Amino acid sequence: MIFAALFSALQAQKPQPQGGPLWGMPVMMIAVFAIFYLLLIMPQRTKQKKHMELVENLKPGDRIITTAGIFGTVMGVQKDRIELKIAANTKIDVTKSAVGVILGATDTSPEKTG
Repeated sequence: MIFAALFSALQAQKPQPQGGPLWGMPVMMIAVFAIFYLLLIMPQRTKQKKHMELVENLKPGDRIITTAGIFGTVMGVQKDRIELKIAANTKIDVTKSAVGVILGATDTSPEKTG
């Protein structure tokens, strides 16, 4: 009996509207996008710009690894291509966008033994 009275009393109450103000959802979406931009997009752009700057400054003698995993030494640099020496008497042309890692310049000076 008591349960029936409680149940009928709960049903008799008008349901209250749920949720917050209408502007809450767009503000939350903007906040999520801002966090996404600051944590993912901005650092990636900075890294990409730095890499492109290094690729543009390549000069003969620099050692690189291409995105395909080929190790080589830069022999010549054109506007959009790089001549790469990968073995004795073996040179290939690759696009600048294929440069994955720049290892630095080769040291052609003789080693000093002490």
